[in-house]
Amino acid sequence: MSYILGIDGGGSKTVCILMNDLRQVLGRGEAGPSNYQSIGIKATLQSIQSAIHNAIEAAIITNTVNIDAICLGLAGVDRTADIEVVKGLVKELQNNKLPITWALQPANIVICNDALIALVGGIGQPVGIVVAAGTGSIIFGRNHQGHTKRVGGWGYILGDEGSAYKIAIAGMNAALKSSDGREMSTSLLEAFKQHLGLENIEDLIGVIYRRGWEVKQIAALAPVVDFAAASGDIVANIIIDDAVKELVKATSTVIDAIFTADSVVEVVTTGSVWHGRCRIHERFTASIVKKFPEVNVIFPRYEPAYGAGLLALQTTQN
Repeated sequence: MSYILGIDGGGSKTVCILMNDLRQVLGRGEAGPSNYQSIGIKATLQSIQSAIHNAIEAAIITNTVNIDAICLGLAGVDRTADIEVVKGLVKELQNNKLPITWALQPANIVICNDALIALVGGIGQPVGIVVAAGTGSIIFGRNHQGHTKRVGGWGYILGDEGSAYKIAIAGMNAALKSSDGREMSTSLLEAFKQHLGLENIEDLIGVIYRRGWEVKQIAALAPVVDFAAASGDIVANIIIDDAVKELVKATSTVIDAIFTADSVVEVVTTGSVWHGRCRIHERFTASIVKKFPEVNVIFPRYEPAYGAGLLALQTTQN
């Protein structure tokens, strides 16, 4: 029996699944972050190794685990230089002490961006579109011919439209404009004060600037806007509608680039933004299906690490 490792490495955690050639998950392990560009190569190697070790330990297997293929879907891995770095990490993994043996050939090592494994895991096959809207945002698609198209993923300064970060920033901006009298009244003013424990809205400056809040901390304020929109606030709903328009535009761009207008395409939606109270998923679905009636919008069928496992397994069957 063949054994496969699928690894999903991001900025907050690393997930590894051990899979057999029947697509069955035998073990799953988690560890710390593995974005080498932010935490360094040594720490990334340690996280991936720990995730693999934990997945093997979780599996109930009496015989030796001989790994025939591996796929690493890692955040920020897009360039040739990045792939070469990760290839070096795989060599290190093979030299380190893990409760497995390796039977890897170069063709059985898949290194890719985490958007691809989110697509494959979410849909269950490597064809379709993933619309990821969490702290950041990226839209990625792949057709039956293997052609791909990516839209967004440029980070919180240059892009990330439709993300939790941009929704939170737009919400705070609207609250401050309301306070100034520049824009219409909105419940977001009091909502942010209450959520952050502020005496007055001017104290928001101290929270965002002086405390040095990072992107994830700011993105975590998106639910304030979501709740206000669900409660009927006009300004908050405009912000949500703008986010939907951006995500629909990006998804439409991918469809136009690699699919035909009448293609039956599955679009999987991943990330925290889709799970709010203001029906953003329904709004997005209605808008994209109006433009492309054959599109089917779904939530993920499997996790990204499973998608990595499927991509690795594919190399053993060619």
